[in-house]
Amino acid sequence: MKRKETQTLIETVMDSFSHRDNFLGISDPEKRRTVCRSAKEIIKTTDKIIKCYIRISTEKNGIARIPAYRVQHNNISGYYKGGIRFSEGVTEEEVENLAILMTLKNALYWLPFGGAKGGVHINPRLVSERELNLISKKYVQNLARDIGPSQDIPAPDLGTNEQVIDWMVGEYKTINPGKSYMGSFTGKSVANGGVKGRRESTGRGIFLSYSWLINSWSKQYDKNDSIPRKQQWQRLQTLHQKGRKGKSIRIAIQGFGNVGNVVAQETYQNDKNKSSVVAVSDHAVTLYQPDGLDVENLVTFTKQHYGDLPKNADELKQAGIQATILPAADVVTLDCDILVLAAIEEQIHKNNMEQVKASILVEGANAPLSTEADNYLEEQGRVIIPDILANAGGVIVSYLEWKQTQAVHNFTEEEIISSMSQKMTTTFRDVFDAYFFSNKHTMRHTCYLLALERLTTLLYRHGKLY
Repeated sequence: MKRKETQTLIETVMDSFSHRDNFLGISDPEKRRTVCRSAKEIIKTTDKIIKCYIRISTEKNGIARIPAYRVQHNNISGYYKGGIRFSEGVTEEEVENLAILMTLKNALYWLPFGGAKGGVHINPRLVSERELNLISKKYVQNLARDIGPSQDIPAPDLGTNEQVIDWMVGEYKTINPGKSYMGSFTGKSVANGGVKGRRESTGRGIFLSYSWLINSWSKQYDKNDSIPRKQQWQRLQTLHQKGRKGKSIRIAIQGFGNVGNVVAQETYQNDKNKSSVVAVSDHAVTLYQPDGLDVENLVTFTKQHYGDLPKNADELKQAGIQATILPAADVVTLDCDILVLAAIEEQIHKNNMEQVKASILVEGANAPLSTEADNYLEEQGRVIIPDILANAGGVIVSYLEWKQTQAVHNFTEEEIISSMSQKMTTTFRDVFDAYFFSNKHTMRHTCYLLALERLTTLLYRHGKLY
């Protein structure tokens, strides 16, 4: 979904609130319409867009002038919160859309954060470590007045990692001597005040979203024939029974970076008796093996090859992998039960949506389905777990890391995983119950309803709506 599509869905949901009797305790229809109209305009409007240029001296091409952004969408729920991505796909529109999605995600999970996002228009693979260090520090220098532990708290995202965040924390500390700095960023290394399990948290949460739906939520209603959403329920029951009968549920994963490879490892380590990873892809290739890929060997190979999957027969042999090599784009149309989209935006759209075969699609990345594809696949009876529900593990663990900076207690990895899982499954239950026991909206629409109701309530309680 692009920014315009996100805002259109927000408008649709907000307009529905004005027709809900006694919404916010307001019985007067005209007053309710006025309040909802005001809330809609606030939530549709971004608080602040910061655009700057990072200038560094490169090793080969002299001075480079690199576009950089920080978008602060809304902070009614708490301090602005959102990652920083380094990617050639970064644009102002993309970053603003991602900031809006962060606002909704944090509201859906009742986290005390608003929504923000940052981006730098570079390919981190094509710059040296020295240049990456300079870009990271310059980003903080340019945004020093707008970020901080009680204002806007960035984190890693696509193309960034704990090393980049550690550099940024160091620069923030240098710029602000004597001030609190440990809570200025999350996603730090453990040695620098981070928490164990932060890097794996998004992938773990994505795995939890579909495995809990199939193995736990659906089990409660095993004998229930009165669920209104018949097509989706039937597909879910088929997968649930498949697992119970010892037949492997086939999972394909688009993207094998920090998120995708963790989803694969979680499946391989925790659910290998019921599921198998039959396909993975990166920017260059798809690897397909209908009997299941050796995930451990794949992970070992990517660690030794800068994150790249094997891309020819020699590299497959070197990795100890048996697989068919296909074009990268083929992963979304392969025959599988679950498709995890853990790459970038706009991967399923009107040109390929009719070829998608998966029963469950999980948005590990932000906005990988267009609105048209979302609606089409919903009509075909597919279950789509949207981004703001599925990939919230990272920001939940970031919240725990931020909490750790406010207290003496250091969380263990077991405590982090347990707290994240509890937070996520509570919200999963709310969303899945609302979705499957109604036949009105997509799951994305359901998530937006819950998130926007919380945001509107906060705006009203804060006296912002007249």
